[in-house]
Amino acid sequence: MRAWWVGQPGPIDSMPLVWGERPDPVPAPGELLVRVHMCGVCRTDLHLAEGDLMPRRPNVIPGHEAVGTVLEAGEGCTRFRPGDRVGVAWLGKSCGSCRYCLRGDENLCISPTFTGWDRDGGYAERLTVAEDFAYAIPPVFTDEQAAPLLCSGIIGYRALKRAAVPQGGRLGIYGFGGSAHLTAQIARHQGASVYVMTRSAAARSLARELGAVFVGGPYDSPPDSLDSAILFAPVGELVPAALQALDRGGTLAVAGIHLSDIPALNYQRDLFNEKQLLSVTANTREDGDEFLALAAEIPLAPTTTIYPMTAADKALKDLSTDRITGSAVLDMLR
Repeated sequence: MRAWWVGQPGPIDSMPLVWGERPDPVPAPGELLVRVHMCGVCRTDLHLAEGDLMPRRPNVIPGHEAVGTVLEAGEGCTRFRPGDRVGVAWLGKSCGSCRYCLRGDENLCISPTFTGWDRDGGYAERLTVAEDFAYAIPPVFTDEQAAPLLCSGIIGYRALKRAAVPQGGRLGIYGFGGSAHLTAQIARHQGASVYVMTRSAAARSLARELGAVFVGGPYDSPPDSLDSAILFAPVGELVPAALQALDRGGTLAVAGIHLSDIPALNYQRDLFNEKQLLSVTANTREDGDEFLALAAEIPLAPTTTIYPMTAADKALKDLSTDRITGSAVLDMLR
């Protein structure tokens, strides 16, 4: 099969992704073999290629927003059959037996497996996935629309839950890329007012189109105190700015898997009055099921830019320089 993999991690201009052929994967018992149709391009893939997240295996194939068709179901599979459409997301497996899994927090599993980090992902014509961790895709979405839902959407949904926006509250969003533009739609559907702070002019325009009541630069102060905020930009320097924008008792959730260093915080200015600073770590399958059902009910309208499979390196470079509005998606059939 044709695929991209991470060779020597480094700046995206150093061409850390390698294009070539790899042996077709073979599904183990309990796994599905999937022909990938579309694969979303996530900022985590960029962090992996550049070494902010070091690959956990040599020559790993990135990609954890994959949509495709089941080619083969391994021994013991009962949920899906050949021909079914499935989605493959970031959480590839959890142990099911540690204290976190047993209490329903499998996103905190002590020995998890992640797609495109521990095991090969969707920047390839085929991949395998544990059947229990594959998702049925709501029929209302095309493959192109569904791909970014599988990480950008699910993680944004979990971040929104962690941010604890009160009914009819004011939500600040810092950074407005693939995950944020989906999260904003959910928040508005749930009755929140959305305030967007981001550096990209195109992203600011999209935020206005999606109904944000205020749109400004990343360090601009919103005109109203925020009940909650989510930081999607991987920029630690924005943490104090977001905390200062919160009202008393407000919550800031940091949605990224990687964040640059946070400057020293001033307790009185940044945290007093019971403000909360929370992180977001992966997601549970329950999060994914809840989100996909809600996304279909709304329905969400992802903004996408399509790249051919052979241009994954260009897609990551464009992502690194803010040349993508919404979500980039690789067409793995061309």
